[in-house]
Amino acid sequence: MKEKITAFINNLIIYDYVLFGSILLLFILFIILAILLRKKLGLSIFLVLFSFIFLLVSPFVAYKQMHEYLFVNELVLTTQKRLKFTEAIVIKGTISNISKFKSIDCQITATTHKVTGNKMKDMLFQYLPFKTATISENNITKGEIREFKMFIEPFRYKKDYNLSIDSGCSLKK
Repeated sequence: MKEKITAFINNLIIYDYVLFGSILLLFILFIILAILLRKKLGLSIFLVLFSFIFLLVSPFVAYKQMHEYLFVNELVLTTQKRLKFTEAIVIKGTISNISKFKSIDCQITATTHKVTGNKMKDMLFQYLPFKTATISENNITKGEIREFKMFIEPFRYKKDYNLSIDSGCSLKK
């Protein structure tokens, strides 16, 4: 856990610091407004509760939204094939950098989910992948379309499954 937190902090960019600083500034402004409106008890309590909820929720939501906006990429799954003689799935696709940055690094993650036919179980299994694989594609220049190939192995599951791919990009180190 300590390594993940350290890696997150090391990968912050200037936009992240501005975002977190503005959230902290808005929190302080809401608290000051609540103090100024202390005569109106209901409104003051609402502003204090709102400011703390804002401080707890907004960094996660804003960080995710900002990175989706800044590091736009297009991920296309070309083929997926379950190998017959080896316990593996081969995934081929393309990723392209359509962001405003000259060069980005991307982590491509493929996950498999069980499929049962039961709507409730299928909805639950979407959030509980049973096999995951990740690869990195570095130095994807603006406008470049790069092909990738990845394996999920060992894959011993014999029943029906769904495969999903996702990518998270950041500035080139």
